[in-house]
Amino acid sequence: MFESIVWLVHVLAAAGVIGLVLLQHGKGADVGAAFGSGSAGSLFGSSGAANFLSRSTAVLAAVFFLTSLTLTWIGGHRTHAASVMQKAGVLAPEAAPSAALPPVAPVPAAPPAPVSGQAQGPAK
Repeated sequence: MFESIVWLVHVLAAAGVIGLVLLQHGKGADVGAAFGSGSAGSLFGSSGAANFLSRSTAVLAAVFFLTSLTLTWIGGHRTHAASVMQKAGVLAPEAAPSAALPPVAPVPAAPPAPVSGQAQGPAK
């Protein structure tokens, strides 16, 4: 139950970070508007306090990081964890020869077909 909740929060945080990053525009987006529009002072000026989008992105990134660590810890501390090889050994039935089927005789191999350009008989 706890692991399912952590997975849900993890996926929602990942989707939120992706969405918030795509909503924001980088500092390079102002370069095109800086020449000729009179806003060149904002390009090289102080960035000021972080706005709502960047703070929300930082919070969701921290939540994503914590849920990643939590899921790693949960995965490493499972008491019933078994490797794939251990599961295969437990689940695979032992193959017993079937007494109902008769033995199969081997099929003789056909002689190789001659390759074009080679002689058709014994070499002299």
